[in-house]
Amino acid sequence: MNLALPIIDISSLDHSDSQHWQEAIHAIDSACRDKGFFYVIGHGIPAEQFAAMQDMAARFFALSEQEKQQINIQHSANHRGWGQVSAEQLDPSGPKDYKETFDMALDLSPYHPQVARFPQLYGPNQYPNLDGFIQLMQQHYELTLQVGIKILKAMALALDQSEDFFSQHFNCPISVLRLIHYPPQQQSDNGAGAHTDYGCITLLYQDQTGGLQVQDRNQQWLDAPPVENSFVVNIGDLMQRWTNGRYKSTPHRVISPKQQTTRFSMPFFVEPDFDTPVNTLTSCLAPGEQSRYREISAGEWILSRFTDTYAYRSEQQE
Repeated sequence: MNLALPIIDISSLDHSDSQHWQEAIHAIDSACRDKGFFYVIGHGIPAEQFAAMQDMAARFFALSEQEKQQINIQHSANHRGWGQVSAEQLDPSGPKDYKETFDMALDLSPYHPQVARFPQLYGPNQYPNLDGFIQLMQQHYELTLQVGIKILKAMALALDQSEDFFSQHFNCPISVLRLIHYPPQQQSDNGAGAHTDYGCITLLYQDQTGGLQVQDRNQQWLDAPPVENSFVVNIGDLMQRWTNGRYKSTPHRVISPKQQTTRFSMPFFVEPDFDTPVNTLTSCLAPGEQSRYREISAGEWILSRFTDTYAYRSEQQE
């Protein structure tokens, strides 16, 4: 397969001696500076886990609309639950996205101190009544978060920071695991409109249907076809702000499947603690260069993007 994006084996990042990490660190750094997108293999999550998640997602999306409405994300104060088709519009100049979703994050008691401080993004999840669903989702959330932190440690070293520069801010992260179902369309192809992701990095698992496209630096759309048992990793807005654009948050979109085929994908949005300050790294500034970005907390940024994307959140603020 002739791929436009590099495939990086990150298994060496599990070695106890960080000297063994150098090849992977260099490959990740080059991909972040050049494409903003790359595949990772050797991440440690077995194919059986992805198969179990895909099967559970199929069971969830096959539930009746009445059952899914009981956990509609529009009824959630902290953006958790089921999002119906056309609930999102990632490209403000395009049509609404033709997909349905399920979002979950850390499942915190309403009495947790972080929920009291930042109720818009912390709190309890909404779950369907499916045997095994909660345990499997929570296990996969933790597995994928650990892969994300491993990649962030490599990126920190590539940027001349301490290994824990990013990972130290994941004590109570606002990272989100999402399940996405793209029904087929005959007359249109607006699966997900062109957009950038909000957080540090995104780890995307996708089935074998295809449809993901990435915009290169010449504004050309490149296919990012499925690579078995891999994650597609891309830079998000927070990392672009941290690096003053050295690592670019890259636009991407999804073309809806045709005929009777559906598409399943499962992004994990690696986002730190709500009150993480995001300032441009000095290692990403040339002598005399000024940052393009003002300081902002991770949570403030995520909330500002949610308001632009979800009509129901804008309506709540009016």
